[in-house]
Amino acid sequence: MAQQSEFDRLRSAWRALAGENIREGWRTIPIEQSGNRRLLAGRHFPGNMEAILIGFHSVHLPAKEQLPQGQGFHVEQVKNEIPGFGQVWIALSRKPVGSLDMFARMAEDVIAMLEAYRHVDDQTLFQLFLGRIKAWQKFMHQARTGVLGLEEEIGLVGELHFLKLLLERGLPAASVIEAWQGPLDGLHDFLLGSGAIEVKSTIATHGFPATAGSLEQFDASLVSILFLVGVRFVLDAGGATLPEIVDDIACRLEDEPDTKGIFEILLLRAGFLRTFSDHYKRRLAHSETRILLVDGEFPALTRNNVNPAIRKARYEIDLDLVSAARMELNRALEELRIK
Repeated sequence: MAQQSEFDRLRSAWRALAGENIREGWRTIPIEQSGNRRLLAGRHFPGNMEAILIGFHSVHLPAKEQLPQGQGFHVEQVKNEIPGFGQVWIALSRKPVGSLDMFARMAEDVIAMLEAYRHVDDQTLFQLFLGRIKAWQKFMHQARTGVLGLEEEIGLVGELHFLKLLLERGLPAASVIEAWQGPLDGLHDFLLGSGAIEVKSTIATHGFPATAGSLEQFDASLVSILFLVGVRFVLDAGGATLPEIVDDIACRLEDEPDTKGIFEILLLRAGFLRTFSDHYKRRLAHSETRILLVDGEFPALTRNNVNPAIRKARYEIDLDLVSAARMELNRALEELRIK
């Protein structure tokens, strides 16, 4: 018999609790116990909404109005309603307007995060929990479906490939993850040293299309120095899937749990959910990486060279037709004043 997933266990627990007839308050089922923490599946009556409750010891809680709230969920402290254990209980509950399937995915993801960081102190774990919930808040606000489209998938793989290059170069992991701005909707994918780096990826076999999302993206006057990193992949059975690439980087961050936690939050902000890993079947093999300096000679549309009546623009450049000289990574890092 196939092992029941966390997703299925949660749904089963909530179904079992749905039949309980109580006037008001919490009805819960223990999911697991790890050290000083407890995790419960629950429903609060009379609303009868699904929830998970996490017990923490000795944590500093933000004010009630500062707890993250989303379109499909809310977070609250539960006081004097869970007998025993002496923990501070935090409930993550579905709102009536929220999708049960997506909320269950969210709860599964939070449980996996709690398990992955079960050895850290409670205050650190609580901060990771809040960060994860805030990432879900952003995820749901963007009305994502849970699975990235082809263009988004290739784009994320390219950013992760470059991130891995920086780690292999020996840059501090915390600095590399902090520099990664792509998932935060930054103008450029990386803010590193004294400048910025924009990563463009493709699986095209003819030409190298790179889409600029705005008039500012390739405007070299906005930063001290700007590089464009073009990464080409090919579909190949010997390549790696997006989840495999994610796991490889996560393993490299294993000794730095805080940094790894931020990396996981950024992945969610980028639209990648581990619970949907099985949906990513494409195997991508790295073909080439080119690093180009974006300067005044680079072919770009900017506010300085288009008619002022043009307020917004999204356009495509073929990097194969760009005459800018290519640069080695070490040289680019020197230009960015990264030693």
